[in-house]
Amino acid sequence: MTGWLRAFLLTVAVECPLVMVLTAQSRLPLARRVCLVVAAQLMTHPLVWYAFPAIPSLPRFTTLVLSELWAFLAEGAFYALVEVAPSRLAAFGISALANGASLGLGFLIL
Repeated sequence: MTGWLRAFLLTVAVECPLVMVLTAQSRLPLARRVCLVVAAQLMTHPLVWYAFPAIPSLPRFTTLVLSELWAFLAEGAFYALVEVAPSRLAAFGISALANGASLGLGFLIL
């Protein structure tokens, strides 16, 4: 299994259940919310893993900060747009919690 795939599966395994719990009151069915969360991960994770680290002349820490900021903002905007969360503010809060959890656990495991 490639490094990216392992990291992606870990991200989905951490973020998806967390987002499901935090959006339990959503009017969207569970299966639809799961699909939307996985879509958000597919939208952001390849850029986090491949594009940001490839930016020339940036220190590794800077690319990490930029990539995590991208994931948080893009997923928060996506959650707000598709109404996974009850409000725009909640969408960004949920994105922040989910991304923080997967980043922290990723550092511990990977």
